[in-house]
Amino acid sequence: MTYSIDFKQNAIKLRNQGYSIKEIADKFKISKSTASLWCSGIELDEHAQNRLAERKILGQYKSIEIATKKRKLAEEKRIQQVSQYLSKIKMSKELAKLCCALLFWCEGSKSKISVRFTSSDPSLIGLFLSLFRTGYSLEERKFRALVHVHEYHDEPAQKLFWSRITGIPLLQFHRSYKKPNTGKRKHDNYPGCLSVTYYDANLAKELATIYNVFTQRGVVQW
Repeated sequence: MTYSIDFKQNAIKLRNQGYSIKEIADKFKISKSTASLWCSGIELDEHAQNRLAERKILGQYKSIEIATKKRKLAEEKRIQQVSQYLSKIKMSKELAKLCCALLFWCEGSKSKISVRFTSSDPSLIGLFLSLFRTGYSLEERKFRALVHVHEYHDEPAQKLFWSRITGIPLLQFHRSYKKPNTGKRKHDNYPGCLSVTYYDANLAKELATIYNVFTQRGVVQW
């Protein structure tokens, strides 16, 4: 297709104003290669360069925004799907014991004299204790808790925080262990680490046995 000189000059004029090749191609309904050919060799002044820079930043921002929305929608869809099939699973003492044993084997102490579970994740601590209490008839007095804190922590506040998460009275908390800290790095909103112990050797052995039997059965039968 043949284009008039005025048509080309209008495209060049926009280029001088700092319009991108894509913007020019879209505006004049021509290919990007044609727009690039017409505008080749043009030296852009500072104003034009600034506009191109701003448009590039805006384009990057829009791309990030679109990608973020897509990830959010995908995550919401996964949550909905998972929630649907989890709602079909009915909790029982047997299932609670199994889930508890799997968590215990991953994060718990392998001691055979007590059930000890350690984590800095409040949700993980809460989940383990919920499963533990659902699966077994426990004596709450057998629980003990030990908070690991840094010097910058407010120890009483951290104990109260973990007491609320675990449902274990403060009287059953040991004296906190203070971990060495250089003071150069401070983790904001870090609640410290908690070690929960339930003194019952039989339960510790049973959880270990559940895990071992389940995993061996899984290798052979599942």
